Amino acid sequence: MDGKRNTIQRQLIFDALKELDMHATAEQVFDHVVGKYPSISKATVYRNLGQMAQSGRISKIGSFYGSAHYDHNRHEHYHFVCEACKRVFDVKGGFKDIFERIKDMNGFDISSCSVSFRGLCRDCKSKKESPAI
Repeated sequence: MDGKRNTIQRQLIFDALKELDMHATAEQVFDHVVGKYPSISKATVYRNLGQMAQSGRISKIGSFYGSAHYDHNRHEHYHFVCEACKRVFDVKGGFKDIFERIKDMNGFDISSCSVSFRGLCRDCKSKKESPAI
């Protein structure tokens, strides 16, 4: 794990990320957790998300539209951000060959990579393409 105790609060925060089944912001996690554990503070949620991301238990996948998003899915994948509805989706795939080429050409030791694609999701694309009634 991350060398920190797995407190009730930390477990509730981690469970919230899984239950929300999205790439939640700290605010969304807080709103979810406070419903089950009303005494938790925003500072506790933000601090624990930061610590879990730093330790590798979860991923901080970037700041989209002003807020950092967190992901409990640690399997290799990338992200797609819809420019219309602002949702963040998982994208399966891998760029291992690119890692190796960059490492070999430049002598870098790559520990992680963050890739995100932007555009319109299927739902927003279909709304844009269908004529208004």
